[in-house]
Amino acid sequence: MTVSRGFRVAIVAGVAVIALSGVRTFTQEGVVDPASRPLPNPNPTVIKGWGALPDGRTWGSTAGADIGPDGHVWAYDRCGTNTCVGSNLDPIFKFDRSSGKVLAQFGGGLINFPHGLHVDRDGNVWVTDGQGNKEGTKGHQVIKFSPTGQVLMRLGKAGVPGNGQDTFNEPNDVITAPNGDIFVADGHSGQNPTPPPNANARIVKFTRDGKYVREWGKLGSAPGEFRTPHALAMDSRGRLFVADRGNHRLQIFDQDGKHLASWVQFSRISGIFIDRNDMLYAIDSETSPERHPGWKTGIRIGSTKEDRVLSFIPPHESKGPHGAAGEGIAVDPDGNVYGAEGPISRPFAGGGLTKYAKR
Repeated sequence: MTVSRGFRVAIVAGVAVIALSGVRTFTQEGVVDPASRPLPNPNPTVIKGWGALPDGRTWGSTAGADIGPDGHVWAYDRCGTNTCVGSNLDPIFKFDRSSGKVLAQFGGGLINFPHGLHVDRDGNVWVTDGQGNKEGTKGHQVIKFSPTGQVLMRLGKAGVPGNGQDTFNEPNDVITAPNGDIFVADGHSGQNPTPPPNANARIVKFTRDGKYVREWGKLGSAPGEFRTPHALAMDSRGRLFVADRGNHRLQIFDQDGKHLASWVQFSRISGIFIDRNDMLYAIDSETSPERHPGWKTGIRIGSTKEDRVLSFIPPHESKGPHGAAGEGIAVDPDGNVYGAEGPISRPFAGGGLTKYAKR
């Protein structure tokens, strides 16, 4: 497999540093895209523009979707563009999974840039606000809402980027464990060819009450390091799966941060979903000949038991040369898959939600 120049430089630098410490570095040399061979597509029916927004609103960018405990679909819209700065439109929506009808909406005026979205076992909705505003009054936070939109908790300092126990810098995603512990994937800019000096690349753990417990990770490509921990998911064993997007891999940890495995068969992953049967869905919206040569965008499906792709949902047709796939992903109890897309940041995507109906 040909590796992009930027990625090769990062790998070489990582090898030089890690060789000194005696730790074996991560590399993707020789890995062939599983989607380059024929694989079954379990969700062949593509429904673009699923889930109409109220009042004739047009979808802007989105990258977040999840399924609530009642089986219905949650997603956000970045207020018709790619930001909610200056807007009082509600960005967070709940959709009936059968009809696509809006069942709830809230969050207007509270979020700059919704990025990660998680619905916990009690139906509470967690959102990461991934960017600050020029006034420094919002952003770089995690916000917990009740199912009806009441703010229940905030983590991080509004509008203050940082890497402390009470600050984030571009938080990407959030997830809660069965006991209520909170995990935040922090740092979006590490995937850049030249990351800014203040780029975060870590997972931060809190108690269910929001008290800091520990963190792990730093910018890099060795096991336990990240180049943008973009999305989180947890399997039935309580293992934490991290989409290490800039390193084109999944990393798996226990809840204390012990590195368990690195998987490379699922491509440059933007979003992850693990269903109740421990089937893993990984969506790749960013692969291109420049970013990830020899690989395809789309949705790779496997089991949390092994680094092996069993089926593949290809990107749907679009104006772009490679088709379109979303950044966020969710799978309802009937096996229907939802991709969250962004026409602003991903100009060839359809925007909003695309539903891939189960065969």
